Amino acid sequence: MSKPIIDQISLFLPAYNEEGVIKDTIAKSDAILKKLAKKYEILVIEDGSKDKTATIVKGLMKQYKNLRMFQHKPNRGYGGALKSGFKETRYDPIVFIDSDGQFDLSELTSLVAKMNQTKSDLVIGYRIKRNDPPFRLLLANLLKLWNLFWFGMYVKDVDCAFKLIRRRVIDGIPPLISNGGIISTEFMARVQKAGFKVSQVGVHHYPRTTGESTGDKGSVIKKAVFESLKLWYQLNFPQA
Repeated sequence: MSKPIIDQISLFLPAYNEEGVIKDTIAKSDAILKKLAKKYEILVIEDGSKDKTATIVKGLMKQYKNLRMFQHKPNRGYGGALKSGFKETRYDPIVFIDSDGQFDLSELTSLVAKMNQTKSDLVIGYRIKRNDPPFRLLLANLLKLWNLFWFGMYVKDVDCAFKLIRRRVIDGIPPLISNGGIISTEFMARVQKAGFKVSQVGVHHYPRTTGESTGDKGSVIKKAVFESLKLWYQLNFPQA
């Protein structure tokens, strides 16, 4: 890539107990963004980690001038991390990926190209081949059916943590209520209701090499079910 293809962009990285991979994720992200954009930032949303994630990021801030960190104390959950990322980023558009190394940020060029070609407000990735345990894959398929039944929404991979978003989308939907696993469903349901244009692009997904996923825990699933029913009620009876 000989010259930047976009004027500015904000990347935020939700991070919870990612001491084993956060340094590498930041280094790769900085190398990619400095080629992609004239002006950029990397914002780590440090979600009350119990390991050395915050300490590592603080040390890296001396090395990477475009790196910032926003901390939660205590942990607010994945939904809380996304909401902070949407609020605290500075530039337009906004992109986020998880910090666990399962996505290749260099594929952001495909999302940017899609956004420019289609004049989309939001471009969401979908995992061409999802490298997750069988139970997580089962939950993903059940979520598609759940979202179709309750929200009339079919997205190839609603909870894929690789999305490129124009700031007008964040400003044009009501404040998100979820702090947990249903955050992506809520976000897409509100985007759909507001009438924003959405495109989808296939991205590669790699096995997790460190850290621990929490999305398949029983308490997380139970909370997601409750929050999604609350969301359905809010969308259908907004004045109630």
